[in-house]
Amino acid sequence: MNISQLETLLTISKTMSFRKAGELLNLTQPAVSAQIKTLEEEFKTVLIDRNQPVTLTDHGKVFLDHAERILSVVEELKQKLSDLNATPQGHIILGTTSSMAIQILPRVLSYFQDQYPLIKTTIHTMPSSQVMASVENGSVDIGISYIAEKNPNVNSSILYYDSFVLVASPAHPLSQVTHTTIDMLKDMPFIMLAPDTLGRRFLDQIFKKNNIQPNIIMELSSSEEVKRMVEINLGVAVVSKLSIANELKLGSLKIIKVAELEPYHPVAVVYKSGRYLNIAMQQFLSDLKGMPEQSFLGSE
Repeated sequence: MNISQLETLLTISKTMSFRKAGELLNLTQPAVSAQIKTLEEEFKTVLIDRNQPVTLTDHGKVFLDHAERILSVVEELKQKLSDLNATPQGHIILGTTSSMAIQILPRVLSYFQDQYPLIKTTIHTMPSSQVMASVENGSVDIGISYIAEKNPNVNSSILYYDSFVLVASPAHPLSQVTHTTIDMLKDMPFIMLAPDTLGRRFLDQIFKKNNIQPNIIMELSSSEEVKRMVEINLGVAVVSKLSIANELKLGSLKIIKVAELEPYHPVAVVYKSGRYLNIAMQQFLSDLKGMPEQSFLGSE
């Protein structure tokens, strides 16, 4: 058994085809078949059902589970050896919300890429509640998100504090006032974030505490989408204060103060407890934690 054979089995499980696996691995189809046949002979079992589409047998699924763990250990070994090099390099997968990706990552990554051009970054945007789960299951290396509570499986370091504000289009009647009460919002058409976002959960708690059933006319997955709908005066919304700096500058949105929305919420960088941090991740975390809070709060 060798690493190449394990990589071939893994690729076949994903492509469900010997031919496609060969194309991805730069191997001929006979070479792919020979590698799998050698594995099956060594372990005296059938790993792949060769009917179309190609699938793993029950033995093959068990084998694949162990093969993935072996490949993960090999990849970690490669990374540790690479980390012995003087120049930081590697790959970081970041998970954050769409508004934070637009709001803070350009400044952070611009500096980081200039200093460490050999470190590649990939960004996945998702609701705030999914960031923590993605860090836990390893689908992202580092997350930047609101944190509502401590998680023993995740290390976190607060970067800055944000708050939520009520916004309306300048054409909306509510924009004529500077502040209002939560009770005045009960019949107002609301554009809401999806229920799995921290901002939505916070707002739901506020409404429940004040016995208000909001008039929700639309639910959207990101603050950017919500802001666009508010700008064309389809309703009012509650969004991150730091996410609307550009809209306030352009005059396309107006803040209306609501006392109940004033609490501040921590935004933190998070990563899985106990996992190996390659030199790229170590450098990124060090730089991120070392940035003054004002670096995140400043507008573009």
